[in-house]
Amino acid sequence: MRIAVFSDIHANREALDAAWKDLRTREYDTLVCTGDVVGYGPDPVYCVDFVREHCAWCLMGNHDDALFSGAADFNPYARAAVEEHARQLEPRWYRGPTYRERWEYLRDLPLTKNVDRYLFCHGSPRDPVREYVISTDGLLNRDKLTDIFELFDEVAVAGHTHQAGIHDEAFNWTGAGGHAKLEIDLPPGSKAFVNAGSIGQPRDGDPRAVYCILEPGKVTWYRVEYDLRTTQEKITRNPRLDDFLARRLALGK
Repeated sequence: MRIAVFSDIHANREALDAAWKDLRTREYDTLVCTGDVVGYGPDPVYCVDFVREHCAWCLMGNHDDALFSGAADFNPYARAAVEEHARQLEPRWYRGPTYRERWEYLRDLPLTKNVDRYLFCHGSPRDPVREYVISTDGLLNRDKLTDIFELFDEVAVAGHTHQAGIHDEAFNWTGAGGHAKLEIDLPPGSKAFVNAGSIGQPRDGDPRAVYCILEPGKVTWYRVEYDLRTTQEKITRNPRLDDFLARRLALGK
């Protein structure tokens, strides 16, 4: 099975549409999302509806979870965005049943999925929603990676860090930043931790949207240009979203 993975859409409609247009030129069998459909961006309703329609399933990300559990531990920019997205998404007595269905869909997102040789999560197998597995862990936090690698059999697939790339079983990191396309082998029986990257807000110095396709024996990341300026303008027009969230998109950080 060829599995296309979108992650960390973060309410960025323009990036999502560009990635979807690009994906439809590829060969794949199913599309999934590893969480954080909302947060930061200007179009949470559109992005949630896209995921509900086009993804076989979606996992709970920390920003999705914050709609229900609160965002007290978020930075002020992220917290304000979650509050704004809750305002747009929450069902009210004067809103139709679509709002309730959308809200219940987000509330009931699963934490993990096992498909073929893959364990999918948003953060890590140890903490599916909130733990970051970052590019420097192989150098600076090998005990952490050792513990995490013991929790899956072959390949773990996550998002959360917004850094597309892979830790191999020797804990070496290969990042997808700067590549229009990056293909890496995943031989049967080998272990690896794959990060799909971020559709809506990459943080590896490359502002292009990124997604990956898992195939038997390999994983391939694709970077996609999108109408970043339109997304920025939408953010700046919304007084509840800080302009910082618009500026950072152009930096890929």
